[in-house]
Amino acid sequence: MGSMPSILSIPPRMRLFMALSRTPHGMLDMAAPALAALLWLGSVPTLSVIVLGSLTAFAGYTAVYALNDVVDFKTDRKKIEECGLKCSAGDIDAVYARHPMAQGLLSLRDGLLWTGAWGAIALGGAYLLNPACAVIFVLGCLAEAVYCLMLRLSWTRVLVSGAVKCMGGLAAIYAVVPEPSALFLGGFLMWFFFWEIGGQNVPNDWCDLEEDMRMHAETVPVRFGTDGAARIIAVSLLIAVAASLALFWLTPARLHAVYFAGALPAGVFLLLVPAWRLFERRTADAAAVLFNRASYYPLTMLVVILFSALV
Repeated sequence: MGSMPSILSIPPRMRLFMALSRTPHGMLDMAAPALAALLWLGSVPTLSVIVLGSLTAFAGYTAVYALNDVVDFKTDRKKIEECGLKCSAGDIDAVYARHPMAQGLLSLRDGLLWTGAWGAIALGGAYLLNPACAVIFVLGCLAEAVYCLMLRLSWTRVLVSGAVKCMGGLAAIYAVVPEPSALFLGGFLMWFFFWEIGGQNVPNDWCDLEEDMRMHAETVPVRFGTDGAARIIAVSLLIAVAASLALFWLTPARLHAVYFAGALPAGVFLLLVPAWRLFERRTADAAAVLFNRASYYPLTMLVVILFSALV
């Protein structure tokens, strides 16, 4: 948390908007499009692509995270009224505040204007990079809305979440190459799809298990219990780590074999070890540790890939 902007240096109202967009988490997620482009190119993109891509990625994650709270506004408000705010201590998604609109700290109008403004910037930037990127962004926004609306319908919403988390990297690949390899795309999407399920979505829903049961929500922990959720997390993260290693051969970039010396320890320390502890303890605290540690995985892998490409 110490690496994030000091709370004291940020105006109070801006902190609320950053909380709406989960900006600390969004900035970590920006590593995903960066590493995706690097994996394809094997080198640093041009300065124009870096600048436009960074602005577009920031705007995109800012808009999509805020969209989640906009669509879930009534649900979050009801959950807070009936269950209070729980499992927020140490939560990277609650650095500034959690669900500021639902708490009444921001109005729905504020949230809509904030989401729309950043969404417009992201859409424009994506179009300039490649019209296909703009299509991917729009599909990602629609999928995020569908994910939120499925809360009481089906636990399969977790699959939608996995797809949404792949969108940033997918758009970045199309930003640097018009026709990427299908085999590479498949490996990359499998990697991030299962990282999201095992390291982000299911552990986060585990933290909300008690509240979700009272709200009659349909999530993986509610549907399959803690035993089933622990197994799904473990299998998903094993697949994610295996896919990260397989990408060494699937990427067109010429990576140095030192890649394995970084990718495997990153997967073990940030994903598999906390997943195993969760499997043993079956507690919300252990789920929160996994979620937080897994959130740093894309950034860590960006460093690994950058070093392996340039060494």
